[in-house]
This record gives sequence, C-alpha cells and structure tokens, in this order.
Amino acid sequence: MNVTRAALLRLIETRAETPLSLRELVAAFGGGRVTRALLQELLAELVAEGGLVHLRGNRYGLPAGASGQTGALSVHPDGYGFVLGEEGRADVYVPARSFAGAMHGDRVEVRIVARRPGGRQEGSIVRVLTRAQARVVGRFRQERSVAYVLPDDPRLPRAIFVPPRQDGGAKAGQVVVAEITAYPSGQREAEGRVVEVLGWPDDPITETLMVIRRLDLPDRFAPATLAEARKAPQEVPAAALAGRTDLRGLPFVTIDGETARDFDDAVAVRREVGGSIRLWVAIADVAHYVAPGSRLDAEAYARGTSVYFPDRCLPMLPEELSNGICSLNPEVDRLTLAAELLFDAAGVRTSASFAPAVICSRARLTYPQVSQALADQDPTTRTALGDLTSDLDLMAELAQRLLARRQQRGSLDFDLPEPEIILDLQGGIQAIVRSERTIAHRLIEEFMLAANEAVAEFLAEQELPFLYRIHEPPDPAKLAEFRELAASFGLQLDPGPDGVTPGALQRLLEAARGRPEERLINQVLLRCLQQARYAAENRGHFGLASPCYTHFTSPIRRYPDLVVHRVLRAALAGQPAGREVQRTAAQLPETALHTSRRERVALEAEREVVLLRKLQFMADRVGEEFDGHINGVTPTGFFVELDEMFVDGFVPVVSLKDDWYAFREGEHLLAGERTGRIFRLGDPLRVRVVHVSRERRQIEFVPVLQGRVLVGRRIRPPAPGRPKKGTKWPRRR
Repeated sequence: MNVTRAALLRLIETRAETPLSLRELVAAFGGGRVTRALLQELLAELVAEGGLVHLRGNRYGLPAGASGQTGALSVHPDGYGFVLGEEGRADVYVPARSFAGAMHGDRVEVRIVARRPGGRQEGSIVRVLTRAQARVVGRFRQERSVAYVLPDDPRLPRAIFVPPRQDGGAKAGQVVVAEITAYPSGQREAEGRVVEVLGWPDDPITETLMVIRRLDLPDRFAPATLAEARKAPQEVPAAALAGRTDLRGLPFVTIDGETARDFDDAVAVRREVGGSIRLWVAIADVAHYVAPGSRLDAEAYARGTSVYFPDRCLPMLPEELSNGICSLNPEVDRLTLAAELLFDAAGVRTSASFAPAVICSRARLTYPQVSQALADQDPTTRTALGDLTSDLDLMAELAQRLLARRQQRGSLDFDLPEPEIILDLQGGIQAIVRSERTIAHRLIEEFMLAANEAVAEFLAEQELPFLYRIHEPPDPAKLAEFRELAASFGLQLDPGPDGVTPGALQRLLEAARGRPEERLINQVLLRCLQQARYAAENRGHFGLASPCYTHFTSPIRRYPDLVVHRVLRAALAGQPAGREVQRTAAQLPETALHTSRRERVALEAEREVVLLRKLQFMADRVGEEFDGHINGVTPTGFFVELDEMFVDGFVPVVSLKDDWYAFREGEHLLAGERTGRIFRLGDPLRVRVVHVSRERRQIEFVPVLQGRVLVGRRIRPPAPGRPKKGTKWPRRR
C-alpha cells in the first residue's frame, strides 16, 4: 500500500473504533524506515490541520464528530446501551460488543454503522472523550490468585481486577470502593485498587454507604467548614435583635415529623375582624449565619440539598447550624425571616409583608399529635395541648380555605403515598408502609405554599433576580395519549383556547374519583407531567396553577431557598441593586442548573436506599402470596404494587404460560391472543413472590389469579401480519 494522505485517512476511518498507534500504521503500510518517516511527516501535517488528533499512547484518530456524534453512554443492565443524542439528535443504540471500553455515564464519540427500520440508529463507539467513573462500589471476590471487584451498579457489568497487594485488606464477599487505575480497552478488563472497605452486604449501614459512595454524596464536612460552623453562637445575642421585628409574643409552633431534628418553619395565626385570618410564617434566617463566599456557603452549594435516608440524614449544613442556632427549637429565641399574610373568608390573600424578625416557638408539635387533636378530636391530646388547641382549630380552618381556593384555580392535588420504613432498635426493618398524609401535613403544606407564592410575587414585582421554582406544561404527545385513554372510560378532557389547563386535568381527576379506573387515571396522568426544577427565568408552575412561584421555606436543607433569602433580605434592607444581589443575578443560571441536578441526585439516592431496604425485606418472603394492583405495563411484563405493604415487583411476560400476550401501548395493557385475558394498568391482582434479585434491583412475582377478561368486549388481537398500531408482539416461546 502506497503511503499517501488519502490512504492514511481512509485506513484510520475504516478502523475508527480503536485509534491506531504509529507502529500499527507502519505495519499496515508494509513496514520499513522510509514508510515510518513518511507517515510521521503526514501525521504531523494532519494533526496541525485538525484532520487527526494525537492521543495518549502515541495513537492517532479522527477528531470528535468527524465519524458520528457525541453524547453520554447510558448502559442497560442487560448489557446494551444508548448514546444519548445532544442538540436534538436521536439516541444511538450500541450493542455490548461495540462499547470499545466505554462504561456507563462516559461521554463518548459514536460512529453510525446502520440504520434500522423505524429510524433507529445503531452505532459503534469510536473513543471515550471523558470518563464518568473514577471509583466503583462493588463486592470483593477472590478466586485463587485472582482478585476482582464486581460492581454493584447493574449498569457496570464488567469486573474490576485488583492486582496483588492492592486489596486494601478486604475479605472475600465484603463491599468495597475500588479506584480505577486502568480503564477497559478491547479484551482487557479494567484494573483498580481498593481504597475503602464498607462492610458486609447484609448490613443495612453498608447498603446505605454503598449508595452514598456510588453517587459520590458527601457525608463528611471539611475540617475548615466545621471550624467555621463552631464559631456560630448557640444563643441569639442581644446585639442581633437590632432592626428586627419582635414577634416573640405570638404563639408560634413548629409541626414536623416525629423523627425530625431541624425545624425550618414555625407558624402562628390570629382571627381578625370580618372573618379574615392572619397567618405568620417564620422561616429560619440561615442567611444571617451563612455568608456568601464562606466555607459554609461553598459546601452548602456543593451539596445543594440535604439527603434523607431511613437511618440517617446527610445535612446541607453542619449540625451546629442545622440542629442548633438555625433550627427553630421550642422555648428559645431564634432569628427568622417572617411573612405576615392576611386572608379573607374566601381564602384570597389581601395583604402581605415581610420582615427580619425574632421569635420564640411555644412548642414542637408532631404530625400525629396534631392529627389526633384535629381529625380524631382526641380529648386527651387536646387537653395536653391546652391553649394551643384553639390555634390549631383556626389553622385547620384557614388551611381548608386555602386548599379550596387553590383547587378552584385548578391546582393539581395528587395524594401520592410515599414509602415509610419502620426500623427496630437494631436498625432492622419491621415494616414498609404507606406514609399517612393527614390534616396536619396538609395544614403545613398549604401554609408553606402560600408563603412561597407571596415571596415570589413580591420579588417579581420588585423586578429582582431570584430563583424560580418552575413546572412546565406536560408533553402534548403524552397528553394526547392520556386523553384517548380517559375517553375510553367516558372521561372527557376539554382543552381551552390555550390548550389543556391544570384546572381541566383536576376536573377529570375529580370525575374519576371513586371509580374502578381512578388509580389507572392518576398514574398515567402523573407520567405525563414534567419534573419541576429551578430556573433563573419565570415559566410558571403548571401543577400548582401558579404564575409565579419560588422556594423560600426550607433554607436549612435547600440551597435555592438560601439564595431567595439573600435577595429578600437585600430588598427589605433597601439594597435591591447591591453588590450581593448583582453577584447573585450573574450566578443564577448556573445555580439553577446545579441545584436542580443535586435535587435529582438526592432523590435517586433516597429511592435507591428505600429499594434496597425493600429487597432486603422481601428476600425472606419468597413463596408468600399478596394482593396488589398493576402499576406499570411494558412489552416484557408488568409491575405490581402490593396492597398490604408499600412494595412493588415485576411479572415477566414469559411467566404467563397460559397464552401469548401482546402489548397494547396506548391502552396500557397486555392482551392474550387466545383467551382474551388482559393485564391492565390499575387492575387488582393476587401474586406470589418467586425471586428477589439484589443485583438487578428487582422482585419477581407470578400471578396467582390470571388477570381478567373484559365482559362484553373480549379483546382479540389483529390478524397476523396486520398488527394494530401501538401493538408489540413478544417472541414466541
């Protein structure tokens, strides 16, 4: 082969999956000193012109984008993956054999090698641009002279081999953190060294640590940050009261969960002439203690939010602040930013004012305690609360007004249960139940929503820059599918001139209340909605039907709230154009993006730990039967949520031996070809636990009662070769 510029580029392009070394190029062109010299000259020219890139290991390849597109690799537990499209491009399917050493999360360059029917692109990874994994959490294994770590994350299927004397003292079977020292390449596996031994896998503490390390959540504060926190006073000095409104004469109380240790908010109420009710919402003045640019501020920003697990909390701020001087503990003076809001008999806010204040909470109340006093009218509890009982009655009255007003304007109100894990004294799981949402929860929710909205409107009127909490309208395509599903049950979704409104959706939910398909309608609608996030520009909050909304009420545990506090403090001090506000304005877009990401990571961590606890809890229940409801349907099977405990599992379609089932995507069901039996989202079903896989994060069920047949309209599949649109046929067994 002659050494020419065109031949060199053609060779590198045809073998683009792996950049070629100078030695390999010389060999490909026949070898020899003359060939080597010519190649060196051509390579230098092409690198200088940008036609090639010179990579580590004296290798050469095409520049990023020249042979395909770039994006993050998302790996499925079954081994294949997708390179997620950037700038509006479609995702690219990548089989496991074409990873070229890339791992889940890596930003890669992928070359398109085929285009499948339906427009799906298949690609082969050319090179890894940036690595996402520096450390891997997994189980340490030892087989004779070979040691390796099996990653706990099912999206990281390849073992990390550990060279001799790099095991960190780990024992076979223990959970460890391995630092990658050499990434996989071709047939060569990754190598690493054990940098931390977390413990044995059956220990709940170890499981929580696994999630913390895998998601790189900080669980220790830097010494300098702790030193700064210890300088904060643990009592409010008299000098700090200057310029503050004294609200210590008001009967403020905090209402939180039984295990809560940090108290952001306290509330007080008073009935006014004419049926109006005045509400005070006092929020911990964290900004007084956490200055911009301080070590405390930098670490709070990096964390973005507190993270809550069943057995611990990773706080955004050190305990000296979060549980100490910032927390609105009872019977002690505390500095706050207070909102004073007046509502008329219809729940309409008629005035709002804000001020730095000092309060002294009368009592630390819990949700069960308040619920017993209000919902149950328990005489013992009401007697114990004394004078506070009349305040709680007035709070309940105001909360009902606010809820009615919010529902009137169309705010969506999903009463979605969350799992609550009940632990014994040893940290073992006693039960997994649905957390109860009582009148006490709703009371505090309504007051916090009202305060958040009032602050947002005030700052917006002042034309000040701050972080909005936005929730954009649902995807029109998903909403169209939902409308079709609702219509099949006789439920109409009537869009207005500006499209579907929250009020229209709320009216449909009300129409479905109490009907057999209520659960199905709620679940499908929820999946149509987008995720709320922080933004520097106002786009409204669709779910709350609020044109302007922010987060103000939790600065101890959410960094965006701290940002809003700083802007509000500057506005109240008459410094809306001050240097601090200007600096905040410049940083808002990045702060919004960062804190939204940290919020998603925290949610992922909390859900993962809960899932691991569920797997641990159900491992001893294999063979037992439970009643449940179908809460998700896919072409490969369906998910069932148990009624007795807040646990869900998967029923693979291959376990349904009585028929051949087709997936009807638009109808959210699997339908039997011969029997007409269906498994539909929302249907009740009795199941048996057959397998619990910690590795795949999955509980497997089989039906005890094989679904149901629709009476009067037996479901039949379309004729072979003429599939109905949206129907996906599984492979015959």
